[in-house]
Parts: sequence; structure tokens; C-alpha cells
Amino acid sequence: MNSQIITAESTSTFQPQPGSPIPAETTGGAPYGETRGAEKKSKTQILCEEAIQRLADALASGQSDAIKTYLGVMARFHHYSFCNQLLILAQRPESTHVAGYQRWQALGRQVRKDEKAIHILAPLMKKRPEPEDGQDGGSQRLCGFRVAYVFDVAQTVGKPLPSAPQAQGDPGANLQGIKALYAQKGIALEYKDNLDGAEGLSAKGTVYVLDGLEPAREFAVLVHELAHELLHVGERRKQLSRKIKETEAEAVAYAVGLSVGLDMNTASADYISLYDGDRDTLRESLESITRVASQILAALTESKAN
Repeated sequence: MNSQIITAESTSTFQPQPGSPIPAETTGGAPYGETRGAEKKSKTQILCEEAIQRLADALASGQSDAIKTYLGVMARFHHYSFCNQLLILAQRPESTHVAGYQRWQALGRQVRKDEKAIHILAPLMKKRPEPEDGQDGGSQRLCGFRVAYVFDVAQTVGKPLPSAPQAQGDPGANLQGIKALYAQKGIALEYKDNLDGAEGLSAKGTVYVLDGLEPAREFAVLVHELAHELLHVGERRKQLSRKIKETEAEAVAYAVGLSVGLDMNTASADYISLYDGDRDTLRESLESITRVASQILAALTESKAN
């Protein structure tokens, strides 16, 4: 095994719990760059751009399953930055749990010989100088990014990882968690006997949900409508077509549902509508979907921990 791979990963400070997604970086970064201000495109920059281009090409040719593949990666690695999700998508989209070489050893597993590492970005932190006035100092600041090398669990052998409990179609405590998030965001939630054929409705600070939905569907509707409230505000609400707004909200619900263990195979959103021929607008939509889905999942995780 190349010693550079071990060295590159060894400075990571995140210690994941077995059985959960294992991020190798804990902060978002400047997209498509290992170091801010770098002029020469790196391999990671090229991989990110190629991933976006492949998504754009697939949508342009009518293949909406490409977005579902990305959303699957996002659901499994929602702790990761948008760029690192693209890097995993570009190199090994079937990945489920990734970690560095030494981390796998600590978990009792060994990377198989000749396995190809997945390149992602990890933050470079620099200690701030101590202030002359004796006030609090010495904290770290982000000064750039470096390439880190990780491997999927399928590329390793050894002790089995404990399986995280799956919802099996029941959102469980996540249903109360998403309702608590509404209250935290100051968004009113009302249940109605009739919504003129709709299951949910977002109305600028108030969300209406059809009463009597089964739990999994209720959860998906709550996430969908919350996504509208968080995604489609201000100028963005005016600029986007109704179809794109609905597709973005459904994409958030799809990713969050997958992450909490719900069966989302029946989702019928036409993700082709996210692509209008402009790669930059596609990237902006994906970044927005990722940001809001990650925010919701982080809140659900915190809710269950309390």
C-alpha cells in the first residue's frame, strides 16, 4: 500500500461511529478546489466538473435516473460537502460507507490489495497566532484543502460493521422530529380534511397537510413542504418555474426519506426538469437540494439524540 495514501488521511480529526456514514471531512469548502485561489485545475476539480457534465448530459437525453443516483449518494453521505458528494459519485457511486486506510484498520478491517482509492477533499487548518493582548486566541482557521484518500467498505475485509437500525417504511421518531423542526423554524403546521386533491401545501410561513395520511407518506409530505419553505423564498421563489420548485422539493424528500430508511422507489418526480440546458443552473439546484436535505437530516439526528 502506498504510504502517501496513509499519510494523506492520517491528519483527519473526525472519528465516526461504526455503522453510520463515515465522513472524512467535517466542513464544507470552496467548490472544485483543493486550495483557494489555485489556478491550475486539479484532478479533483476535473472529476467534479465531469460529474456535473455527466448529469447534465443524462438529463438532456431524458435519463432522470442519473439524478436518483446522485440523490442516493447524497442520502448516504449527507455529512459531506457538495463537492465531495460529486467526487464519490464520479469515482464510486455505489459506495455506502467510506473511511481512510488507517481508520479501516482501527475498525478491524483491511483494504484489499490493489484497490483504487477514492479521492476527496479534506480541510487544511492553521492555528491562529496568539493575540498580543492576552485574549482568547490559538483557534484554528481554514486555509485551504488537501486531497484525502478513502475506501468504501466493499473494498475492505475484516470484522463486520454493526448495522444501524432501519425504519423499514416507518419513519418512527423522525415523524415527531420533522414536526419539531417546523416549530423551531417558526413555520405553522395545520392538518386539513380536504386540500382540493393535494396532500400538502406551502403558503409562505404556513404548511397545510392532508389529515389521515399513513406515517411514511405524512413524513415525505412534511419534508417536501418544508423544503419549499426553506428553498423557495425571496427572489429564488420568483425566478424558478413551478415545475423546478416542485422537483427540487421532491428531490429533498427523496434523499431524506432514503436516509431515514424509507422505501422511496415509488417516487415519481421527473428529475429531467431540473436541467434546462444550463449546467450552472443544474449545479445551483443540486447545491440547494443538498444544503436543505443535509440541514433537515442534521436536525432529525439531533432530535433523536435529545
